[in-house]
Amino acid sequence: MRTVILGERPPELQAFLERRRALGQDTYDEVWEGAYHVAPYAHSHHGLVQAEILFALTGRAKRRGLAALSGCNIGSPTNFRVPDGVLCATAPHTVYVPTALLVVEVLSPDDETLAKLPFYAGRGIHDVVVADPQERWVRCYDLRSGQAVLTDRSSVLDLAMADLEAEITWP
Repeated sequence: MRTVILGERPPELQAFLERRRALGQDTYDEVWEGAYHVAPYAHSHHGLVQAEILFALTGRAKRRGLAALSGCNIGSPTNFRVPDGVLCATAPHTVYVPTALLVVEVLSPDDETLAKLPFYAGRGIHDVVVADPQERWVRCYDLRSGQAVLTDRSSVLDLAMADLEAEITWP
């Protein structure tokens, strides 16, 4: 369910966002072209699949000289997304990472994963690996053309999604 509030933030909403920030609950919140998106914590199955994928990808990334992150802010302070995993050419040393080679997104109910694909393409990201913990599948979108093209393997890691699926211990 979406809630959109146009205009200035009411004091109650501002207090809610500040409380989330103070409690560390805003870790996955995002800003889409200036619009604040509140992302609730996901089901534990999300975290399990996220960890499984990152474990499977990190060794491969290191062998290619890539840096693996469990997540970061891709973009700028007024327009960023927070993927569940990231592979970069080098380890970033900033809060807002301008681009990456590959990002990982694990689906949750009501999430906005597929709506993020054009943003990632605009940032020069090559691959987006998407996993569904409920349906137990992994897919890869190749963004190098500027469009999201469903493919059976990651160009960044030369890894078939069927092989990645097989490595995951699904919840």
